[in-house]
Amino acid sequence: MTYRRRASPLHAARASVGCAYCAALALATLLLSGPLALGAVVVSIAGAAVGAGVARELRRAALLALPLGLLIMAVNMLVAQGGLTVIARLGHLPVFGQTDVTLEATVYGAVLGLRAIALILCGALYTVAVDPDEVLALFRRFSFHSALTATLATRMVPVLARDARRLAEAQRCRPGPPPSRAQLMRATTSGVLDRALDVAAALEVRGYGAARRPSHGRRVRRPWSRHDFAFAASAVAIGGLAVAGRVADLLPFQSNPSLYAPVGVGGAAVAAALLLCALLPFADRRGIER
Repeated sequence: MTYRRRASPLHAARASVGCAYCAALALATLLLSGPLALGAVVVSIAGAAVGAGVARELRRAALLALPLGLLIMAVNMLVAQGGLTVIARLGHLPVFGQTDVTLEATVYGAVLGLRAIALILCGALYTVAVDPDEVLALFRRFSFHSALTATLATRMVPVLARDARRLAEAQRCRPGPPPSRAQLMRATTSGVLDRALDVAAALEVRGYGAARRPSHGRRVRRPWSRHDFAFAASAVAIGGLAVAGRVADLLPFQSNPSLYAPVGVGGAAVAAALLLCALLPFADRRGIER
């Protein structure tokens, strides 16, 4: 799952605005706890993926995130003993002891799992819709060497996977038990930063990423487009709605000792406004081609 330029309003926006948009969705996921609000955020991310033309990539990320969400829910069902409504009595388990599964713990675990899935989808949307080269250029004025090193470290994941397979094959040729996955992971990733640092230094010496300046010595700045303004306003609006909803407690959620998740007019308005602000910038599809 990598970035590829597509004809969409989000891809047409600059990298800083795309980062702010994805960060605002992640902020709303972390601040809001009500099931209605989290559902609105997930639907907003899915709608943004459709509008950006990356629905297939986010579907793959969702298939990977769904088992994690179910695992979080299952662990919370077994570990959390709070709640008044018992739906299953599992008796005495070897590790957990006397275990009673309650409706409140199940619902709270589902909310935590949904939050984890939403955060993973936010990261996936950022990966496939924000140009990493432009993100690297944003950090060049602060620390070009460090930004290039971090970018290369993440892009060398396929190389590390090949190294791990070769190490495993070499270890199988030696007598004794084969190495565990933890040992292979430690041996493979121990030198990833050093390796990326060497490549970054070589690229920097060769002039990688050197900015081309016009003859008069001033850097040409790209003017803000309509998509930049639209997604920047959307990010500010989403962040403001998330903070206001959390401060005003418009979408409360409580699971101990009993479920409490009322949906009032204000909470429904916040959820609808989140959805509208997240998807409205995709309505203007003019100038999406480079």
